[in-house]
Amino acid sequence: MEMDNENKKHPLAQQIQHPFHKEHPLVLLAEQSNEALKAYCDGCGELLSAPCFTCIHCNYHLHKQCAEAPLKIPNHPLHPEHSNQGFFLRQRPHYDNDLVYGCVLCKEKRNMFFYECRECYFSIDIKCAYLSSYKFNQPSKHDIHQHPLTFIESPTTIDVPKRFNCSWCHEPLIDAIYFCFDCPFIIHKKCLDELPTEIDHLTHRLHPFILNRSDSDYLCNLCQKQHSGPFYGCSLCHFNINVECSWPRSIVEDKSSHQHPFSLLWRQASFICDACDTEGNYISYICLKCCIEVHKKCTSLPRIIKFSRHDHCIFHKHFLQTRELTRQDCKICFNEVKLDRGSYSCGKPDCNYVVHVNCVLENEKLYEVIEDEKQYEELYEKSMQSSIIRVIEVNEVGEATKIQHFTHQHYLGLADKMEEEIDRKCDGCMLSISTLFYYCSECPFFLHKTCVELPRIKQHWFRQASATLFFKDFQNCDFCDQSCSGFFYEIDEWWDMCIRCAKVVDIIECEGHQHFLFYDFNYEKECNGCGVENNNGAFRCGECRFALDFGCLTLPHSSLHKIDEHMLNLTYHDDKEQSYCDICERERDPRLWYYSCSICDTTAHPKCILGQFPFVKDGVTFPYYDHNHHHDLNFFRKDKGYPKCSSCGKLCQEEILKCEESTCDYIIHCKCLN
Repeated sequence: MEMDNENKKHPLAQQIQHPFHKEHPLVLLAEQSNEALKAYCDGCGELLSAPCFTCIHCNYHLHKQCAEAPLKIPNHPLHPEHSNQGFFLRQRPHYDNDLVYGCVLCKEKRNMFFYECRECYFSIDIKCAYLSSYKFNQPSKHDIHQHPLTFIESPTTIDVPKRFNCSWCHEPLIDAIYFCFDCPFIIHKKCLDELPTEIDHLTHRLHPFILNRSDSDYLCNLCQKQHSGPFYGCSLCHFNINVECSWPRSIVEDKSSHQHPFSLLWRQASFICDACDTEGNYISYICLKCCIEVHKKCTSLPRIIKFSRHDHCIFHKHFLQTRELTRQDCKICFNEVKLDRGSYSCGKPDCNYVVHVNCVLENEKLYEVIEDEKQYEELYEKSMQSSIIRVIEVNEVGEATKIQHFTHQHYLGLADKMEEEIDRKCDGCMLSISTLFYYCSECPFFLHKTCVELPRIKQHWFRQASATLFFKDFQNCDFCDQSCSGFFYEIDEWWDMCIRCAKVVDIIECEGHQHFLFYDFNYEKECNGCGVENNNGAFRCGECRFALDFGCLTLPHSSLHKIDEHMLNLTYHDDKEQSYCDICERERDPRLWYYSCSICDTTAHPKCILGQFPFVKDGVTFPYYDHNHHHDLNFFRKDKGYPKCSSCGKLCQEEILKCEESTCDYIIHCKCLN
């Protein structure tokens, strides 16, 4: 951090230029002010207190200790492997950023500065980085854990006690503790030293349990989960329980999830959880006032969440009241949701969206826990801003007839039909225009009315994160795997989704199948449209073995090709045992989708009809470089005169890359690209 020479003489007026806030200098406040009491430090997230640095132009503040934190520390005792490179200070991570890993000490991704190793995933936040009370691998009475345990003599000096309790006694961490940096295992030193080697347990009255340790996974008979490390077990009955399950809390109270406390109930039989409608055994918690019985993990279910696949917040309820005796199906797995058991449902009137608890909470990247529903809804509505910059003119019914759009430099006018009988493509989605559209009177630019009305920023169902609309001449879609021109949504700063894929909802009706299809994030089998195996999920049927990927779902329903004077329609099944493509003349799998003409009996593969780049606009600059050619190349579907390809020497009759330099005649087939 740099300091002015003049300000060095006057510490009360000291200024620094911080690298994370280069817009303005930060001024030192040596004494507490009323304004500072209401602000928070942008370094550690805590309430601001003097001495601190603040920006007089904008709402940016740092404690003096955070402002003076070194940009690099040479080593850290928790990470000796890469200490020779040092650890670098970074700004607050974004909560949805998959490239930022949680603090190795407190296990959380928190809104504060943190130090990061550039060679691996190690990161530690600024509050945990300077702990000096570590004593590593202290010997203990029991070798019960598969990872090294770090001894922390004074845990109250760090932020860990605020979020965790002892894994054995469940009491606050106010005394010396042992802490595992590889998994969430924390135990008081006194609990570890006094951990009994043999216990009698209410779930297994026949024999005592003996303390053991396993490096491989074992099944805990109480929580029904796989664990490794310490456990109590009966070798005679092959009955094992995890250390944390052996002595659960007698009372659990979390008013953010449920208004009453839950009491522990030891059981000798299984039960059905009233919160999630799945089976449990041996340990349950009951609410005497509500007469409900739940799993241990279900005592703290989030009350309100925002699920990416629904526009509104959804609420957890232990039963659904309804005036009608109608069946309710889960909108994720499409199996029945029992009305007298727990589920998540929409709180909006006339919205019957309901999902199983375990279905909606299966993937933590698809939902967000909400504290204030009203505040979230306001932020959500604000984020759904239109992509229209300005409305210039409207008609008598309030419809925008002349607009300015963020993708084009000229005004666009509304029309309902083309003046010429030609096949015009929408510059947003690259599909044929057949409905209301906007056009430019100064250049050939067209947009469907539905494409114009897309929001600039929206929440997409694929991730609980913002998706931002942008325009690209040439970009590959991460969902349909097509190279495209036009509109894309960038999701979570990670995926690029073309506008055709973005318009596909998570539950659809498809002309090629009689049942509803829903998106299954875990589906990894073949697509019934193209036969390609999926690695990142697909739309599947809940009633039969049928699935489609984004690429097949977004195929045009009809297309023209020079082999036929009629429109070729997308066809979903073939009764013939052996079929051939009329373009490539190769055998075609009759089980897969194809294009056909019912008049001429023409059939062809989708790729043969559409070409290699069906959604790329003529004339766009193509990101291809050849060591034999050094100019930009532009994409065209065909060229006048059918010149010869500079690569293969054959006539260029379809999809080419051409140099637009007047002194260069370089041209190449797209299929000749390396």
